[in-house]
Amino acid sequence: MPRKILKTKHRQKWFYALLRQRFAIILLLALQFSLLITLLLSSSQASQYIRMSLHVISWIVCVWIISKEEKQAYKVVWVFLILLLPVFGGMFYLMFKSQTSKTRVSKYLQKHQLMTKLPHDQDKNRLPLLEQAHPDKAPLARYLQNTAGFPLYTNTNTTFFPLGEFWYEDMINELKSAKKYIFLEYFIIEEGKFWDSVLDILKQKAAEGVDVRIMYDDIGCFLTLPKKYNKHLEKMGIKCHVFNKFRPIISGLQNNRDHRKITAIDGKIAYTGGCNMADEYINQKQKYGHWKDCSLKLEGDGAWGLTLIFLQMWQACSGQKEDWDTFYPYAQTPCDIYNPSFVQPYADSPLDKYNVGENVYISIIQNAKKYLYINTPYLIPDENIFSALLLCAQSGVDVKIITPAVWDKKFVHITTRSYYRDLIDAGIEIYEYSEGFNHSKTFLCDDEVATVGTTNLDYRSLYLHFECGVRLVGTESIQSIKDDYLATLDKCKRITKEDCQAKLPLRIIQSILRIFAPLM
Repeated sequence: MPRKILKTKHRQKWFYALLRQRFAIILLLALQFSLLITLLLSSSQASQYIRMSLHVISWIVCVWIISKEEKQAYKVVWVFLILLLPVFGGMFYLMFKSQTSKTRVSKYLQKHQLMTKLPHDQDKNRLPLLEQAHPDKAPLARYLQNTAGFPLYTNTNTTFFPLGEFWYEDMINELKSAKKYIFLEYFIIEEGKFWDSVLDILKQKAAEGVDVRIMYDDIGCFLTLPKKYNKHLEKMGIKCHVFNKFRPIISGLQNNRDHRKITAIDGKIAYTGGCNMADEYINQKQKYGHWKDCSLKLEGDGAWGLTLIFLQMWQACSGQKEDWDTFYPYAQTPCDIYNPSFVQPYADSPLDKYNVGENVYISIIQNAKKYLYINTPYLIPDENIFSALLLCAQSGVDVKIITPAVWDKKFVHITTRSYYRDLIDAGIEIYEYSEGFNHSKTFLCDDEVATVGTTNLDYRSLYLHFECGVRLVGTESIQSIKDDYLATLDKCKRITKEDCQAKLPLRIIQSILRIFAPLM
């Protein structure tokens, strides 16, 4: 039987197994909700005592929330929900915020994060070089290196890919050249042309003795991969971890997803950006029109930074200590790339006290003097970023933001549009990508600084997900990012105040959605 037919039958078998597994999980969750509601609606004396107890818990939780050091928007939405639903609200908050397994993962991350506090070779501290060449760009670099633990690198060539198709072609070629290891960490992996071609290379490399490791998020792949796909990969000699497995219990830990996208090859080449490993990201399949996305390639010392971020998460998930020195590619032979520009890979975690992604974005906004260009699929900023954007534009900086015209999540898109009027009033130019869905996440200012990564401008991405990115200072790729941005503007519609006019029912919906924006 031809290989293509075998693959199709195999895929159909997996698809039906996937549906059965996911349906069972959804059914178990529905049963839990039904049992809880039945108990609370019962007229028995025990049910009355339970309801009274839950009311008391809700009021105590409200006082606790108000006293916490947390984002003001989170406090408002949770107190609003608890007062709106006094019986369920307090318990829901406790289930979403007090998770013992979350504490365990946090301890692992804190323990192993110490290993990336300084560059691999402490004699190669690049901060003094940045302080001399770009003194105004040094404060954020010091924060990322000395506080958050993400080293600054030079001797790195950077390549910006304005579309997923270009990234895909380049990465396929680089995967074939791997000698020691291939590390992949992605939010979504889906079978199709893209993944099948990557998997063929990974199987071959694993058979050759290359250390191949994959991490994927269970929610991200909830409808794209079978439940035990990791076992399938392990039979091929590929090591695999499924991040934060989705379980049929009501749990707030399900909110913390691994939204990172990293490919690391031998510690010498690495990629990150908005693209997942699925056909829509290279426009082989179109669900929301043309998919506009981007990726960044690092060659040289900086690639080790993304490799460390992968190894940190891998070690935290496996619980097994790794000798990271064995993966360092330049222990015997120094990097042969000379490039004086600066790159700084960074990551964000919802389990620590640092809002790294938010701090990177705010720093770029506050330091923009001439222009600030932003790509984001979702525009639901918190009060800090929103205020920074308004101040930036009102100070005379040319601020432009591109969002999608075609949405993938209707309520998120409606909420995004609710911010347009205030931003336009401040002098910010808003554009929607007319040809489809703009999934790029880039910030660029003044031809000097940019960041490319995975963090969206919404609460979930900024505060609940594990994210990553690369800050660039003076690199050759910054001009490529700018050229692509200006070219993309020609494919966008500029939004006017008249476009933001909405009838009363929609305005009411938008106001309600903005209240609940932190939970989207």
